[in-house]
Amino acid sequence: MKPDPDQLTPDTIVDFIGGIFDRRGEEEYLGEPVTMAEHMLQGATIAEQNGQSEEIIVGALLHDIGHFTSEFGTYHPDDTEDRHHEDAGAEVLEQFFPSVITDCVRFHVAAKRYLCATKPEYFKRLSPASVHSLELQGGPMNADEVAAFEENPNLKEIIAVRYLDEAGKRDDMQTPDFWHFAPMVQRMVDRHIAA
Repeated sequence: MKPDPDQLTPDTIVDFIGGIFDRRGEEEYLGEPVTMAEHMLQGATIAEQNGQSEEIIVGALLHDIGHFTSEFGTYHPDDTEDRHHEDAGAEVLEQFFPSVITDCVRFHVAAKRYLCATKPEYFKRLSPASVHSLELQGGPMNADEVAAFEENPNLKEIIAVRYLDEAGKRDDMQTPDFWHFAPMVQRMVDRHIAA
């Protein structure tokens, strides 16, 4: 039996997220050649292999957790529009994680719009599914949006996670499972509690 999301605590959130990966990770990822779990695990694995910070590794691991909105009690069967998975995920995680992690979740969609506006070559990295969702998400940012986005104190980490988001779509990559990263995820939770 899965835990009630309203009963989550800093001691249970990591197991709760791991349970989502275990139970739901094999679901299709928006027409990409990887599953939801493979996508997030690939981003985290690439970050770890490249010696990136734990903040970036955990941010990449959790950036799309909001796609599982029904796990958090926010899904309704009669939904007819985008649930804004980036906001759904961040709203749950912000109770337990430092702002750098929740910002990587909350702003990874905005980061795609930002990079398409500021680095035209970035658009070439996008998969067909990501190009399609870019249009639904508002297209490249305008100058005012770019200026506002650049004010975020976690901009460097958000952008790093965005690049990992695009990289984590390989159909031939082996990764460890969520539990390999669980101690790192718990360290982020502990850091938030201690702050």
